[in-house]
Amino acid sequence: MKRIFLVLILSSLFYTGFAQEIQRFNPDTIKTITLDSTVNIKAEKLNIETFINKVINDTSFYQSFRDMKRYSFIAENRIYSYDKKNKVDGKIYRKIKHNNSGPYKMEYLVKQDTGKIYKKNGKYQLYTVEMFDYIFMNAYNTDFVPNAPAADGKGGTNESYKDKLKTLIFNPGRPVKVPFIGSKTEIFTANMRQYYDYAFTSGTYLDSIPVYRFKVSVKPDLSSWTKDGVMIKELVTIFDKRNFNILGRYVDMKYSNMLFDFDVQMNIEMGYFGDDKLPTKITYQGNWDYPFKKEERASFLIVHKDYKIEKGK
Repeated sequence: MKRIFLVLILSSLFYTGFAQEIQRFNPDTIKTITLDSTVNIKAEKLNIETFINKVINDTSFYQSFRDMKRYSFIAENRIYSYDKKNKVDGKIYRKIKHNNSGPYKMEYLVKQDTGKIYKKNGKYQLYTVEMFDYIFMNAYNTDFVPNAPAADGKGGTNESYKDKLKTLIFNPGRPVKVPFIGSKTEIFTANMRQYYDYAFTSGTYLDSIPVYRFKVSVKPDLSSWTKDGVMIKELVTIFDKRNFNILGRYVDMKYSNMLFDFDVQMNIEMGYFGDDKLPTKITYQGNWDYPFKKEERASFLIVHKDYKIEKGK
């Protein structure tokens, strides 16, 4: 149950943006957005509700991950684990060729591990690393392959949890019944809006794409007690001005109670390949602490490149 709960919470973080990160080694140094110095948003007849509705009702972000099945591509995955002093004590590097030219094949081009990565039984030391391997590297993820059988709960998750994962990842702001969190993910409800500021600005993404940056952040004048009770500290969504496609999401989350503590930031970015929008970069920084387990500290940099669409896909 703890493992499933960790999957659910981790997966709620798959949003993108540009804010403060945990102060330690950060593998991500790519700058992707530049904000305009002068912006005339009013002339474009937009308001906060426009962006909220787009975030809640968008389906294209999820579809971008599904569209990967029609492409062959290279994935480079760097994972770092840390000790209590934030010094790196484990490293994982994978360069993987995902081949969809026929029956799906995954080929390891480079596979390097150093430090305290695995248990004696061959499983990862940290649940965080194991879950990200499941989600991003597809080591056990049958859902990556079209028409693959659903996981049966043994070594995977059942359909109920998959549905919750999809909601948490791709539909931020919607209610999700995650244990001990309750309605804290519903940041667009009337009750939760009193705790947040909502704003949007104009900018340029990847040096050429005109975008809006929609930012939801905790109000700075809240009491410390109230701030501590708000789980999502910041949510940023990047919209393509030309078609309102979502090109990126960022989330900053922090919460503590008697059962667990976490402090995490995650970023996902998309790029255009022909007529499709596909994931290009995922970054993560996070600390987890829950009963009877060693505190987990990790960061990730996952880059997808060399997309090639395959015939008949």
